[in-house]
Amino acid sequence: MLRTVTIIAFLSLNLTSQAKISLGDPAPNTTFPLTNGENAQLSDYLGQWVVLYFYPKSDTPGCTKQACSLRDDYSQLDELNAIVLGASVDTVDDQQKFRSKYELPFELIADKDKSLAGDFNVLMLGKMMAKRKTFIINPEGKIAHIFEKAQTTTHFEEVSQVLKKLQSQ
Repeated sequence: MLRTVTIIAFLSLNLTSQAKISLGDPAPNTTFPLTNGENAQLSDYLGQWVVLYFYPKSDTPGCTKQACSLRDDYSQLDELNAIVLGASVDTVDDQQKFRSKYELPFELIADKDKSLAGDFNVLMLGKMMAKRKTFIINPEGKIAHIFEKAQTTTHFEEVSQVLKKLQSQ
């Protein structure tokens, strides 16, 4: 009986979540460290479209494919007035190495304290890493689109297609 109670208590501690982020909600404005050594907030990007993508771990096969998909056609996202920010719960050092190794033209967020991932409700069971989930934030700072499950190899196509549609409305 004690074992059952312990397991239930552990699961309840790890399954408590922040409020769900929905379309039209203001993006949480948590401060986060970037790979360029600066701290930023999403409000720093008001007036631009923001593609904020969360991924589980730097320099792993799926996360690398996803980052490189966005890297390879980044100039097209730039033409759409979109800033890309990649976020995982890795350290600044790990994120800097990942960014440098794959020559990523966009900043990565080192969310080691998991505050941004927590605010966006993307932490996986056990709160050890972030889910693969992408948010498009409009120039007014509101959630305009959510990719519940981003495709690693075709993420650029998904994002650019939705950005073009949103911008034409």
